[in-house]
Amino acid sequence: MGFTEHYDVVVVGAGHAGCEAAMAAARMGLRTALYTMNLDLIAQMSCNPAVGGIAKGHLVREVDALGGVMGEVIDAVGIQFRLLNTSRGPAVWSPRAQADKKLYRTKMRQVLESEPNLRIKQAEVVDLVLEDTIVGAGLVPAQGGHEGRPCRVRGLKLRDGRVVEAGAVVITTGTFLNGLIHCGEETYAAGRSGESPAVLLGEALRRLGFEIGRLKTGTPPRLDARTIDFSQFQVQPGDPIPTPFSFRTRAITQAQTVCWITYTNAGTHQLLRENIKRSPLYSGQIKSLGPRYCPSIEDKVVKFPDKAQHQIFLEPEGLDTHEIYVNGMSTSMPIDVQWAMVRSIAGLDHADMIRPGYAIEYDMVQPTELYPWLETKKIENLFLAGQINGTTGYEEAACQGIMGGINAALRVQGREPLVIERTRAYTGILIDDLVSKGCDEPYRMFTSRAELRLHLRIDNADERLTPLGYRAGTVREQDYQSFLEKQQRISAAARFLLDTRLDPESRVGREVYTKLGLMTDGRFTGPASLSGAQLLKRPEVSIEDLMEWVNTSLTQQGLRALGGGLSDAASLFAREEARRVETDFKYEGYLAQQERQIERMKRAEERRIPDWFDYGRVSGLSREVVEKLTRVRPVTLGQAARIPGVTPAAVSLVNVYIEIFQRRSAEQASA
Repeated sequence: MGFTEHYDVVVVGAGHAGCEAAMAAARMGLRTALYTMNLDLIAQMSCNPAVGGIAKGHLVREVDALGGVMGEVIDAVGIQFRLLNTSRGPAVWSPRAQADKKLYRTKMRQVLESEPNLRIKQAEVVDLVLEDTIVGAGLVPAQGGHEGRPCRVRGLKLRDGRVVEAGAVVITTGTFLNGLIHCGEETYAAGRSGESPAVLLGEALRRLGFEIGRLKTGTPPRLDARTIDFSQFQVQPGDPIPTPFSFRTRAITQAQTVCWITYTNAGTHQLLRENIKRSPLYSGQIKSLGPRYCPSIEDKVVKFPDKAQHQIFLEPEGLDTHEIYVNGMSTSMPIDVQWAMVRSIAGLDHADMIRPGYAIEYDMVQPTELYPWLETKKIENLFLAGQINGTTGYEEAACQGIMGGINAALRVQGREPLVIERTRAYTGILIDDLVSKGCDEPYRMFTSRAELRLHLRIDNADERLTPLGYRAGTVREQDYQSFLEKQQRISAAARFLLDTRLDPESRVGREVYTKLGLMTDGRFTGPASLSGAQLLKRPEVSIEDLMEWVNTSLTQQGLRALGGGLSDAASLFAREEARRVETDFKYEGYLAQQERQIERMKRAEERRIPDWFDYGRVSGLSREVVEKLTRVRPVTLGQAARIPGVTPAAVSLVNVYIEIFQRRSAEQASA
């Protein structure tokens, strides 16, 4: 077969997963191509023009720590930044930013085009080219070697007839595989509204025997701001000092805007109930499941009949457009119902609808078809990332994208795959959940999915993941050196706070000890002065109370030479470093407890299940458990234990039989 182009890694789809996958492989030095059906819609925000949110902000920080680009891009074009959950502990603090939708797309393309190893191409991918091609179901992983023939991807075919050679392929097609849009009784094939679906590639994946599912997601109507009376709504401002997503961003300097909050009412709900039979969700027209935690407005009204109102957020799509995103009003109702629904709300009673909302059904590949490094079990060197694996959300897509790109590149380089444990990152939790449990509804990340939330914070994502990205090759040398300098500053501040007592006679000392009730008439009445670490363990004392003391002392010790950081109290970067030190001291006992739990979980993960292991030979396992273990083919005992329906007793049996089989193999080898 004559190939027209040759690349080390080819990425299919230029959404949020595809952009991260392509950049990762290219930064690792591989000749990479990114194929998209429309060059003008790279990194399109087809739903909410926002990045981050509860747990999602954690994922963006982790992508950034691994050397990804989503955090840098949103920092450059965000128009409203908010740090969420600040009334609770630091484990669940999470950044969110409203984006200028057009600028986000433009900036991401600039970043991609600045990478010398990356080529961006416009074409539709319609099929895969395989080595030792086997068509139909029954393909087995080449690593197994116990039945079937090895099957490896060699490249892909384009709609225009060209054939492209690739050492590895990453498919990140989002909602485009056999996409079908629903708007009331009307349906039409599309990947997004106004764009063609990817039908032929979806058919190719079915033909190759992948287990295909069908999921649904949706989007709300967009309104013209010039026809809205904003005086009727509650203003929602951003934070006065924005919190960046990227560890490389020092400050957010571009203009910021506000959003607005309103509510549905009894009239809105009555209108939806009267027309519910016209909803594709309730007429039987839509048969697949949508995201449980992001329901349509008609779903909310039906499932929560006692709720008198539902919150709606009006969010600008950019600084130079009048388009307003109606967050909380996702719908697939007919357009006439959408008009009436919008205008039933005070302030929107004369609103003009620019685009109607709609629902879209699309194909996904059951993620139990994947190894934890996102390579398919049926076809070597083929990786899947993003909504094709059953997830929802830009952030969930991006973290899979960077992992798929890294591992595709590592495969081409002949290096071991990178698997991030669930004890190390939300990214690890997401991928482990997908490949171990599969999904029958779109998967969304929540902090509640993490067993070790206090350990997996936004402020320490770089400590957890940047060394991994550096070893893989996605973190640049200058960024890694900045990371090391930051760790030095944090260590220096921690040592100072542990070793130094706050003088009650100093101005800061008088203020802090007064707050603790240890000063009377200007005289210290405590038994002894306290160290900075001891003070931070008191709930009344925050790191802000001690910053002047720490800054002055570290500067006197000459530690400003480490690069600034804590010695610059006005710097946002220093502010987050300081909070990091504070959290480590305030939650020292809990963190130590979680470290012990991490060690226990690691021991379970370290016991690997050999590729050749035959679950059917394990006496005592039920047929259901054998079927689940054979389908998922867990890599470790820890992963096996997380498969739904696999009991601890079953895992224990597998462990015993692994030892028996390995002992027999050793005896036969020595005979």
